[in-house]
Amino acid sequence: MHLLSISDLNKKEIEELMQAAKILKSNPHQNDDRLKNKTLAMLFEKPSTRTRISFEVAMVQLGGHTINLNANEIQLKRGEAVSDTAKVLERYVDGVMARVYSHDTLTELSRNSKIPVINGLSDVEHPCQIISDLFTIYEKFGNFNIKLAYVGDGNNVCNSLMLGCAIMGIAIAVATPKGYEPDKEITNAAKRISNKITITNDPVEAVKDADVVYTDVWISMGDESEEEERLKKFKKYQVNEKLMNNAKPNCKIMHCLPAHRGAEITDVIDKANSIVWDQAENRLHAQKAVLLKLLE
Repeated sequence: MHLLSISDLNKKEIEELMQAAKILKSNPHQNDDRLKNKTLAMLFEKPSTRTRISFEVAMVQLGGHTINLNANEIQLKRGEAVSDTAKVLERYVDGVMARVYSHDTLTELSRNSKIPVINGLSDVEHPCQIISDLFTIYEKFGNFNIKLAYVGDGNNVCNSLMLGCAIMGIAIAVATPKGYEPDKEITNAAKRISNKITITNDPVEAVKDADVVYTDVWISMGDESEEEERLKKFKKYQVNEKLMNNAKPNCKIMHCLPAHRGAEITDVIDKANSIVWDQAENRLHAQKAVLLKLLE
């Protein structure tokens, strides 16, 4: 089984991951060797903090090992085909986690590999982030009967979040500037699953009565050339006190990090109702659950 999209999992499988993450979090330092002698290759085309650390610590705490592969240091940089790399890796390791620019790279890796391939982030989706986000929501609310508002760029995180909410029955309202909406095919796929999805260009409308307000960076890796234009267009999509006043009292704040304070979010990220740091921690526990499901 590969995990390239959050939609590779059904509701029951996500619920099982939530329960596994809960148990793992309750005793994170237990002597657990379920992945003893297992090795995860971690391929990075993009920089990483939480994805790299959470997967590496997860493997170590489960008794396994990781190999970090910088794309600039292996033969991919010199023109080796992705398919050839995949066929070699499957002879050495038990799974591959790849953080890439193009989702096509992941598709090519999985098509040519008999071992699990995990999407650690691509230009289309970020499923591992959303699994930990759903776990965080379940941890805080005890159920998924909430409204979540996503405000900002309709990027890879937004795509996966929308699908994840649809699968779990969470009402989600997405507010982006015109022209920056989430992927149309993914939006349509999410709407086929759930009728509780709203796409708007009005951030105030989106956050009205929200239990959770979620945001992400306005300028993702690869979008740096658009920085000046994006900063102008996204100005009214900042998550700040004024916007949060339209949500429910004590509405929770989420951000997948890294945060650009003063851009997409202000110091509300440090308020008591922010669950950003729990969200970040839960990457470790959710990653453990994913690794056990795919590699054990």
